[in-house]
Amino acid sequence: MGASNDVNNVFEMISIPKNLFLHHRIAGIAKSIAYAGVLTATKYSMANQSVKLALIDLSGTLHVDDQPTEGAVEALKRLRQHGVKVKFVTNTTKESVGSLFERLRKIGFELERDEIYGSLGAAADYVRKNKLNPYYLLTDDARTDMPPNNAERAIDSVVVGLAPDKFCYEHLNEAFRVLHQNRSGGNVQLVAIHEGRYYKAKDGIALGPGCFVKGLEYSTGVKPVCIGKPNEYFFRSALPEGVRVEECVMIGDDPNDDCLGAMRIGMKGYLVETGKYQPEMYTEQNRPAVSGIFRTFSDVVEHIITSG
Repeated sequence: MGASNDVNNVFEMISIPKNLFLHHRIAGIAKSIAYAGVLTATKYSMANQSVKLALIDLSGTLHVDDQPTEGAVEALKRLRQHGVKVKFVTNTTKESVGSLFERLRKIGFELERDEIYGSLGAAADYVRKNKLNPYYLLTDDARTDMPPNNAERAIDSVVVGLAPDKFCYEHLNEAFRVLHQNRSGGNVQLVAIHEGRYYKAKDGIALGPGCFVKGLEYSTGVKPVCIGKPNEYFFRSALPEGVRVEECVMIGDDPNDDCLGAMRIGMKGYLVETGKYQPEMYTEQNRPAVSGIFRTFSDVVEHIITSG
């Protein structure tokens, strides 16, 4: 018996008209093709979503200390001319927003002060909202952006930023005592403006505040509240109304705090090699799974412009 007769016999045995079976089969295939087409179109649309807003890290991305990174000043102008809005999102806590703004203007960048959204300002809002009276491990300049202490109230919390001159036994021990003595009440807070491991300085890689935050946590058992990147709230609160995360990119030099943090909420994360990211420490197998790795900020801008 031939193969064609076998098929006919099967249809007769199970009482299903062959034409009906073929009709449903073809219809099912058509639906599958149509569905696949919709998915492909959706993926293509997302992949080619035009960029409306770029969140840009500062230290290590646009500049290192008082030196712009290669081509960054002109690249920022080109990005604006392409119609992309920008916001500078930074975990910098060594200096106030005013000082940072003046530094960037002095080295050639064109920007407005209100375009800078930093974890220092977000931490100040947190202190006010929670009515804290902290012991500050901050530089004197950064301290000017924070609420003043109330001399009539006891110190009830600790706020930690990048403050190299304050990371000595005397100041760290005072912070420890504040946390240790108040922890029995359950309301004491250890506020980490960010928990960066290290950053790029003009003389090389330098230690960040993260290890000091972790040291205080270890010694007191008080878990820190992290304010800045990669906190999801920090990224979302940086977005203006009417802009969706799919229309934004994050450009920075930290694989985790900048890029992966932004990618967790749906943005693209572009990593540059001018700051703390050290490509020689990675292999092809363990490179950060970011949206793209570029030599400089200027190269990222070129990619954004040529991609749409």
